[in-house]
Amino acid sequence: MSKREYFKDTEDATLLYYEEFKDKETILQQATPEPEKEIFKIVGQYTPRIDGEKIVTGQAPYTHDISLKGMLFGKILRSPHACAEVVSVDLSEAESLPGVKAALPLKKGRVNYAGEPVAAIAATDEKIAEEALRLIKVDYKPLPFAVTVEKAMEEGAPQVLEDRPNVPPKPFNDYSRGDIEKGFKEADFIIERTYKTAVEIHHTAETHGSVARWEGDRLTVWDSTQAIFSVRDGLARWLRVPASRVKVIKKYMGGGFGSKLGINDYTVIAAMLAREARKPVKLILSREENSICVGNRPSSLQTIKGGVKKDGTLTALYLKNYTSGGVGGGDRCAEPIIDVYKCPNMKVEEYTVYTNTGASRPTRAPGHVQGTFALEGFMEELAAEINVDPLELRKKNYSTKNLGDTGIPYSSKGLDKCYQMGAEKIGWHRRNKKPGQGNGKVRRGLGMASQIWWGTGRPGTLADIKIHPDGSVEAICGTQDLGTGTRTYMAVITAETLGLKPEDITVKIGSTEYPWCGSSGGSTTTPSVAPAIREAALKAVEWLKQLAASEMKIAPDAVIIDKGKFINKDNPEQAISFQDALRRQRREMVFHGECGGRSSDYAYNTFGVHFAEVEVDTETGQIKVLKVVTAHDSGRIMNRLTAESQVIGGVTQGISTALFEERVVDETTGNVVNRNLRDYKIATSMDIPEIIPLFVDIIEPRMNIMGTKGLGEPPRIPISGAIANAVFNAIGVPIREIPMTPDKVLEALKRKEG
Repeated sequence: MSKREYFKDTEDATLLYYEEFKDKETILQQATPEPEKEIFKIVGQYTPRIDGEKIVTGQAPYTHDISLKGMLFGKILRSPHACAEVVSVDLSEAESLPGVKAALPLKKGRVNYAGEPVAAIAATDEKIAEEALRLIKVDYKPLPFAVTVEKAMEEGAPQVLEDRPNVPPKPFNDYSRGDIEKGFKEADFIIERTYKTAVEIHHTAETHGSVARWEGDRLTVWDSTQAIFSVRDGLARWLRVPASRVKVIKKYMGGGFGSKLGINDYTVIAAMLAREARKPVKLILSREENSICVGNRPSSLQTIKGGVKKDGTLTALYLKNYTSGGVGGGDRCAEPIIDVYKCPNMKVEEYTVYTNTGASRPTRAPGHVQGTFALEGFMEELAAEINVDPLELRKKNYSTKNLGDTGIPYSSKGLDKCYQMGAEKIGWHRRNKKPGQGNGKVRRGLGMASQIWWGTGRPGTLADIKIHPDGSVEAICGTQDLGTGTRTYMAVITAETLGLKPEDITVKIGSTEYPWCGSSGGSTTTPSVAPAIREAALKAVEWLKQLAASEMKIAPDAVIIDKGKFINKDNPEQAISFQDALRRQRREMVFHGECGGRSSDYAYNTFGVHFAEVEVDTETGQIKVLKVVTAHDSGRIMNRLTAESQVIGGVTQGISTALFEERVVDETTGNVVNRNLRDYKIATSMDIPEIIPLFVDIIEPRMNIMGTKGLGEPPRIPISGAIANAVFNAIGVPIREIPMTPDKVLEALKRKEG
């Protein structure tokens, strides 16, 4: 008797499945289709968020919403000085205040920015905690400081960090290819320009915060984080407890944009206070704290010198950049200039400038926003110098290889198709053939900017599909949804593969008790989670076909799954429901999926282009963005509805950066002046134009089994440059600094008149 004959009438077809498909590679070879040949019915369509109603009705639990029995409230005392020696910290009066249950000194020695933690309190309510902070006595010895790049770079400036100079002598990014001097000699035209970008604050809608609870030697933390496993492992290291005794939960969050990647000091402090008080502690940062001590996008001061032939061929590009991340490192801004265009001779030097301000953190597309603004502005000015269409100049220098990776080819690159689609949709032919062409008080212009990013998946990401005896299905992964629709595409992929509807799938994410997944940053979540879910679902399909075939008395390869049924493809009248196929199962079945690796023979990048139309009032300096067309190559789109939402959000943030956002620091006190949403200007609904998202939808066959790439950072990268170039096209003089506030526009117009 064969194994099939033996098991075909048993209650558990699981044994049959694992006997016949016990080797993982065999399973994948038989079950995994080639991504470029796969045709989907739900994937790539417009699917509403499966949790949309829960979010808009206020039922979705955010970290701010967590309330536990006996919970205390934590607060942090922060240094008012940009640089000072902490001589002593006296907690006695604070500790004696009724309602205070824990107090911690946090700092000895030197503080290097206004806002650095010095002590912490946990009390029975927030008002008592705030009062206790005022009772803490700290003896500071103020020291000289430098809070601006200009001041920090001066000879004899106060040294920001004790172990290194304000501007290290060696660049942190020193890149070259070809012969830069030879390239300049070959050029018919050479220009040099300097571009400046301001420090940008994250300002997530939900401020940072954590809730910590100890149960014996086990710690549970609810955290507003982009990286639950990194927080777990960081807490284990800081608190010196096994990671197996730490659980981190993140259900919903109100934005992160890079500022919530990894472990944060307030999370550790909340856990320490909870351990001392032996009660749960909730520590939520204020909007002011969010402004000064949880990261920012570093500034940049970029000088680009470039050479070009008469026909538009680039011969040389040189970038020198000074970037400041406060007491942290600056951003690497050179990736766009290294890889977007084909230039044989290049040199890059990037230097960090340390200042007595809060440390930087990754901010949606770190380095690329600043680098693209400068590079694309330079390309626009270069095009004007040699009197060619800026779009044609970009096409002339199109590259199919990643020159920064020793010339290896891109696995796929649809930037040329993005150019074509976007230019047609915006009506590129309408642009002023010469920048500033036209008269009148209010002038219009069109501009564009290209984009490159990475956005590959993270190999090793795990996901499970669990099928219950009643036919219900769970998709499970220890990832986190930042508000971009992760739950929905997990349901979409699972439903597509199993022949169900997205609403049939229960999605479980946001806990370190689920299968491992890396942080949600760098546009890696979808290309990590999607293939892992797909692989698990494909394994489930093979098992289900075996099960249905046994029930229907047909061969497994004759079974197709559609609309919740198993159908005999040779006799469509013969079919059984999902539930009927599982009726004799006694327990749930779990199928494991994993995101695999990629060949090192190719470079994997995302690409895109933004076109912007603006209106500039030459009397007031006001810029109004009228229309934006975006075209992106991010591989196969999982859910077109949430993908468009992602692009619209990225463009909105980029408009805000281009026109409004700038951290202002008082040079006399070293404190951030605009540390609230009244004084820190961001774009509002009144500033948002018509935004048209387009996708070339090129399937990425070598990256993963879903053929998808990331879309988190890409729509954030080129929009500031596109707007600046549109302003140049409108008024005939470039604005080389963001934010492009009215005073800068008027100053530029005066320079033009001069």
